[in-house]
Amino acid sequence: MMRGLLVAALALLSACVPQLRGTGDLGVVVERADGRVLVVESTNSTALATVSGLGDLSHAALVYSRDARYAFVFGRDGGLTKVDILTGSIAGRVVQSGNSIGGAVSQDGSLVAVANYTPGGIKVFDTATLAPVADIPAIGADGKPSKVIGIADLPGRKFIYTLYDAGEIWIADLTDPAKPAVTKFTGIGKLPYDALITGDGRWYLAGLFGEDGIALLDLWNQDKGVRRILDHYGKGAVALPVFKMPHLRGWAVAGNEVWLPAIGHHQVLVVDKTSWKETARVEVAGQPVFVMARPDGRQIWVNFAVPDYNVIQVIDVPSRRVIKTLEPGKAILHMEFTPRGERVWLSARDSDKVVVYDTETLEQVAELPASKPSGIFFTSRAHKTGL
Repeated sequence: MMRGLLVAALALLSACVPQLRGTGDLGVVVERADGRVLVVESTNSTALATVSGLGDLSHAALVYSRDARYAFVFGRDGGLTKVDILTGSIAGRVVQSGNSIGGAVSQDGSLVAVANYTPGGIKVFDTATLAPVADIPAIGADGKPSKVIGIADLPGRKFIYTLYDAGEIWIADLTDPAKPAVTKFTGIGKLPYDALITGDGRWYLAGLFGEDGIALLDLWNQDKGVRRILDHYGKGAVALPVFKMPHLRGWAVAGNEVWLPAIGHHQVLVVDKTSWKETARVEVAGQPVFVMARPDGRQIWVNFAVPDYNVIQVIDVPSRRVIKTLEPGKAILHMEFTPRGERVWLSARDSDKVVVYDTETLEQVAELPASKPSGIFFTSRAHKTGL
């Protein structure tokens, strides 16, 4: 009898102990209409948990903690939510502004900065406690508040971001969070809409919505200031109405080339990363939104604005030609590669599903139900600059 009781007690104890696992194959899918996220794993393409109560996620973005356990989710309602993806629960939440657009975690993992539309500027928090650390308003050279976009982490406790209304790039150094030091680059161009930073942390590119061109800053030689590349790339062509703002955060860096969406044109621009001159253009099915390189740089995957937002095109980098056109579902809003690039996950918002493709065969291999999915973010981002 005692032996039986002991076995039963051990079985009960075992059932109460959570299963141990790492976070390397985990990710988060935003269910934008319901204010919640799905925690997923990419090894078997399954959903593990649902976390609700995250506020307005109509344009949500997120970044990961240094250990890739916590996702910091930025909502349109100004909410900053810390989600524990191992337990599928909220570890902390603050409503820190009226409208936030994204954020970044410092290189040492101690700070999370939020980029705000309203009232403009960035707010910085302790990643462990979400206690406020710094508040840096974005007041441009014209004396007016500005929306902040394109925020990224830099080596050291630094963040770089762009002022949309003012046309400026700022670098905030929080080595001493009580006394942030801000370096400002003014007059970079009209309406910078998004930005990316290369994986080595050297080059920061801000796309310009108000004019043809890209503002480029060499972070290793900041004294040279901001230079303009791809000036007047639309010259001689009639620009089409822009139905959705393109994104530069797609990490479209493949080897020594950067692949960028052409605003108002059905083209992807190819730029040499050594000379920063255009080397080619690839005609595509519509106005590109995300132009994303597979981790090995061999393929570029492109999604599009309406009316072509049910289409995905795959470009072969060596030949610079479209090799496949896919229609995975209605309203493809986001794409995310698994860490080594063998698969890509696509959110089909209006089909209420996430579709998974094999990137070699270009065939669908899995499908997950999701309510109005948008952003997909895998934990491999925790170990990359700018993501």
